[in-house]
Amino acid sequence: MEKTWKPTTAGILSIIAGAIAVIFGILLAALGALAGGLAWLTGIPGIGGLVAGMAAIPIILGIVAIVGGIYALKREVWGLALAGAICALSGPWFILGILAIIFVAMGKNEFK
Repeated sequence: MEKTWKPTTAGILSIIAGAIAVIFGILLAALGALAGGLAWLTGIPGIGGLVAGMAAIPIILGIVAIVGGIYALKREVWGLALAGAICALSGPWFILGILAIIFVAMGKNEFK
């Protein structure tokens, strides 16, 4: 079986999108902590916990995208590589996820 550039490119795109999502989630959690400290200014009780709780979503999706990207680079577990590419769709960087899905699907026959 010949190795092509498609799974490699998909893996790199998934890892990049996942890293951006994790960084975004960490920044959102920091913003939640800051908002929690300044809750008395906003007049909204529990706003810090709400914002920090929302940070879990991009962090989890980013981790799945990174793991899927690693498996795409290894050309193993096609389903996990595809799941990682799908999780790379989250956020304004969704074009990376679209391209990753296309390249993982096109390179399906290269996976073990």
